[in-house]
Amino acid sequence: MRMVCDTNVLVSGVLFNGPPRRILERIARGHFENAVSIDILAEVKDVLIRPKFGLTQEQVSVIVETFAETFLLVSPDVHLCVVENDPDDDRILEAALAAKADYIVSGDKHLLSLKEWNGIRIRTPSEFLNK
Repeated sequence: MRMVCDTNVLVSGVLFNGPPRRILERIARGHFENAVSIDILAEVKDVLIRPKFGLTQEQVSVIVETFAETFLLVSPDVHLCVVENDPDDDRILEAALAAKADYIVSGDKHLLSLKEWNGIRIRTPSEFLNK
């Protein structure tokens, strides 16, 4: 099963225990395949480097490099304008489309309100784990 985890899921999975962490553990064990794009990796880096998380530049670089090496890296060939209230969320949809993903896993209300887009189901981490 192929999925795209939104930035909030990837960051939460690295920093905290809970469903996002369990998803990352299952990806690491090969139960699921997660796809990312350069845009998603850049956003993860921008979020993790925030002072409130207390990570060094080196730690953030290692995390982002691990994601780039571990996840399926896709290069979206379309630029979407679907999520009017948060256009950055379109990068997640673009990656999911390029990856031919089955799921998008997100905590973002704008993406979750779509429920399904282009045949791709959009679920919270808990919903995804309970499926």
